[in-house]
Amino acid sequence: MTDTATLAGLDPAALADALRVAGDPAFDRWQDQIRRTGGCSDPIHLTGWSITKDKATGETLRSYNTDTEPGGRLRIACGNRRASRCPSCAFTYAGDTYHLIRAGLVGDTRHEIPATIRNRPRVFTTLTAPSFGPVHNQPTHGACRCGTPHRDDDPALGTPLDPDTYDYAGAVLFNNHAGDLWHRFVNRLRREIAAQVGITQKTFKEVARLSYGKVAEFQKRGAVHFHAVIRLDGPDGPDTAPPSWASTELLAQAIRDAAEHPYVTAEIPAREAAGIPGWRLRWGRQLDVRPIKAFGDDSEITEQAVASYVAKYATKAAENTGTPDTAVYCRSCRGTGRSRLYDREGSALSRCATCHGNGLGEDLARLDVPDHARRLMAACVELQPLYPDRYLARWAHMLGFRGHFSSKSRRYSTTLGVLRQIRADYRAAQEREALGLDGHEPDTVLVLASWQYAGHGHTPGESTLAASIARDLQQNREAAREALADLRQEGEHDHE
Repeated sequence: MTDTATLAGLDPAALADALRVAGDPAFDRWQDQIRRTGGCSDPIHLTGWSITKDKATGETLRSYNTDTEPGGRLRIACGNRRASRCPSCAFTYAGDTYHLIRAGLVGDTRHEIPATIRNRPRVFTTLTAPSFGPVHNQPTHGACRCGTPHRDDDPALGTPLDPDTYDYAGAVLFNNHAGDLWHRFVNRLRREIAAQVGITQKTFKEVARLSYGKVAEFQKRGAVHFHAVIRLDGPDGPDTAPPSWASTELLAQAIRDAAEHPYVTAEIPAREAAGIPGWRLRWGRQLDVRPIKAFGDDSEITEQAVASYVAKYATKAAENTGTPDTAVYCRSCRGTGRSRLYDREGSALSRCATCHGNGLGEDLARLDVPDHARRLMAACVELQPLYPDRYLARWAHMLGFRGHFSSKSRRYSTTLGVLRQIRADYRAAQEREALGLDGHEPDTVLVLASWQYAGHGHTPGESTLAASIARDLQQNREAAREALADLRQEGEHDHE
């Protein structure tokens, strides 16, 4: 329950609303709904009904209607992966990502991934962005170029020393093409491995497979980079062993060679009429390739650390640069700046009347964002008409990046969909037991239902109470996780 200090800090309207909710006769049921969502901060509201019948006899086993719920609504979790939008749902997403990455490192019999993958060549790689101009930083040796030592929370970190000479256009174009650079890197990596062992690319596909799981992270300067687990398998993935020539050293060297190869480049054409130069975008010189060990030592990264690191960044976006966590493009033209209706001559698309052609639904000058982030977003808008196929304005809040924050190759491990289905089946089994239906197999019952969307979110008072429930659940989760970590650590000591 919400503590007195939290309630005391509320404004009068929110406090009155919280007391109203807490004093409602249906408050216990409301709390139960919020706990079932995991303390979701922006739950989806549904209205409707469901009837569960026995297929053979037609007997009604259960009847449910939202009319009996608080406010006549059923609340379900929003499922948003971003921690800035819903910490509780992001926690679930991070947990799923952790298990997905870990399954590809240690194996998982539930998903038919053998434990022998621990003996495969595996590395943790970080691919960074190039420099677009000097920025305030915390170098390992010496001081920042500005001569001022920066604290960890200094807002100047990551911002340009000279904003007027910083390549904002190049920075957002790099973010926009980062996904393309990754695909080129992976394609080149296969060729480099084949070249090192003296076989053709066709032969490589017949004897080995490259598997990976990756996550994107935004640096303070607003440039995206990728962290990736890369593994060498046999031709059928985790089920088959790689060839005898496969080694961690070979994989690490191939990664370095692939990242530096001219093929791994995105060519951006110039727009001379607009005075825009061309770019040859490629990965930065800071490349980190580290072997992954089962239990590790002081110099090597462990499976546990890798899975935790990837899961941490899977729930983030560009918030650490100060950008808004919602899109700012014009919904009428979807950020293109062009109307979907043809002009009177019928020869070209006319300018969008809603945003007057700039592709924005928000005024950047009025957004509460740092100047560096504002300039990066403005660069997206300015480049949109010059590179219309890149949808830069639509992804201005992501500083041009439009790829998936976490992704994997097909045979790296299990999928998020499978993990979610396991959780759904588990909850369904719990529900059947609670309702006394555990004696009926799922395929012997018929469920008829009708659901309608009825809104989302909380009132101010509900938001405070839901946040308190979420904190309690989080504390319980952390306690359980610490206990599990202790057990795993004991197991690792037993293996040493």
